[in-house]
Amino acid sequence: MNDWRSYDETAATYEHVWAPRFADISKDLVEMAAPSPDVRVLDVATGTGVTAAAVRAAAGNRSRVIGVDRSVGMLRAGQEARPGPRALVDVLDLPFADGAFDLVTCSFALHIFTKHETALFDMTRVLRPGGTIAVSVWTGGEDTFSAAWRELVEAAVGKDMLVTASADAAPGRDRFSDPNNLDAALGRAGIDKVEIEKREYRFRFTVDEYLEGLGATGRGRFVRQMLGEAGYAAFMERTAAEFRSRFADPLTDFNDALLAVGIKE
Repeated sequence: MNDWRSYDETAATYEHVWAPRFADISKDLVEMAAPSPDVRVLDVATGTGVTAAAVRAAAGNRSRVIGVDRSVGMLRAGQEARPGPRALVDVLDLPFADGAFDLVTCSFALHIFTKHETALFDMTRVLRPGGTIAVSVWTGGEDTFSAAWRELVEAAVGKDMLVTASADAAPGRDRFSDPNNLDAALGRAGIDKVEIEKREYRFRFTVDEYLEGLGATGRGRFVRQMLGEAGYAAFMERTAAEFRSRFADPLTDFNDALLAVGIKE
């Protein structure tokens, strides 16, 4: 793995494990945004295109939806799974005209932007006056499964290194888990009439699926680079054995998300 911060080499895992489970969340976010049939949509940090596909399903064939992402691997995996217009773009410098879109969506990505204010301002810039922005973020916190994973990763690479890497991979995770901070950030970017809903989602995984999915996260990519391929494989084998000794397989995992929709002033 060349750079653990990149999603390129874990895109297939993301598509296999996470995309099917995020589909309901994207559907709910799009329902809140209520796109019209002829809507022009930009899906920022589209990943493999789950939210873009949800918009097309809701708005119909007259909608014009483009997904942008900085990961070639994610775009390729998405094109295979759900074809549609997409482009390799730095989300901190969107190459679109002011007011080019009626709806801008961004699912579970605000927390990974190194400059979230820049990203939000540019997302607002390309949105027409009166247009809608719709974003989703995790609320943060740990459950029994994620705490067990963190403890095992800490034992493998060290707590201090993991804390630094986590902050590097997701600098806004704690900030945006608070709905007040999310509302304030959208307001500073020029978004008004913000509605935020907290919803709970239940995911079921086999132990192997769950750990495969965690391997595609920032912590997983970091520990893989630190340990090397052979060391990482041995670590994941030990982790799987630990999980099976502690938890029933399959796992039922509950996750809270914030869905926010607002209007450009």
